[in-house]
Amino acid sequence: MTAARIGIDLGGTKIEGALLHEDGSLHPRIRVATPEGDYDATLAAIAQLVAELSVRNAAEPVGICTPGAISPATGLLRNSNSVCLNGRPLREDLQARLKRPVRIANDADCLALSEASDGAGAGAASVFGVILGTGTGGGIVIDGRLLQGPNAIAGEWGHNPLPWPQPAELPGPACYCGKNGCIETFLSGPGLARDYARGVDARAVADAAASGHADAVQVMQRYHDRLARSLAGVINILDPEVIVLGGGLGQISSLYTELPRNLPRYVFSDTLRTRILAPVHGDSSGVRGAAWLWPLQPGSPGV
Repeated sequence: MTAARIGIDLGGTKIEGALLHEDGSLHPRIRVATPEGDYDATLAAIAQLVAELSVRNAAEPVGICTPGAISPATGLLRNSNSVCLNGRPLREDLQARLKRPVRIANDADCLALSEASDGAGAGAASVFGVILGTGTGGGIVIDGRLLQGPNAIAGEWGHNPLPWPQPAELPGPACYCGKNGCIETFLSGPGLARDYARGVDARAVADAAASGHADAVQVMQRYHDRLARSLAGVINILDPEVIVLGGGLGQISSLYTELPRNLPRYVFSDTLRTRILAPVHGDSSGVRGAAWLWPLQPGSPGV
């Protein structure tokens, strides 16, 4: 297999493509606007990026990072916030157009794989990658391999109920999945902003708390506790060596001091050796993780 792989981060507003080399370098990198609501134009934009990234017309394998997942039952994409992709055979259509193999994973899986391969979780036997942003997702990498599961939902911790709920947290906010009180409704950016109820975004809440505003401090204390409860459930089941916090809220510095203080109260152990780390590669995790869906060689990271 060629040492270079192409990664494509297919987002709602932009598509980024890059060539990942054997030494871990990422070049060139190209960004274009996502054709809004146009499936065929989106395929064409990806094909153009791949053509520009290919080295001497080589058929490097292509990995795609995009919200949603391929249904094991139908082979069609589901649960994407780029709704024009839903119900479409995205992988098959791209393989036919590109005439090369394509693998697809969601943003949390790509974060986990990127950071486990050569980022914060490099060398760890087990990594849980967390997306804390508009939604709340997760990805699992074991011994360098992405775990997707027979239902393609491995790591979907955000659609479990908030653990050890307090009376004021019941029944919990309505979730788009049709249930109430999902972890995502509390820990996503909109969930944090809703708790503050001042008409500002989650980043502004964290900034206000860091500046000592009493109401914001209380909201962040609740957030730290809820995140600790939710991650304790993951640790109690998976017991990962490393948890990497990605997404916009993963940049909040207080998470890395408060989580180690809060987690021991909920983890079913007399010690806590799981490391809570920030991602090394930041917003490159999508395109890097997509490329890492293809291993450099048998036995190296991938799927």
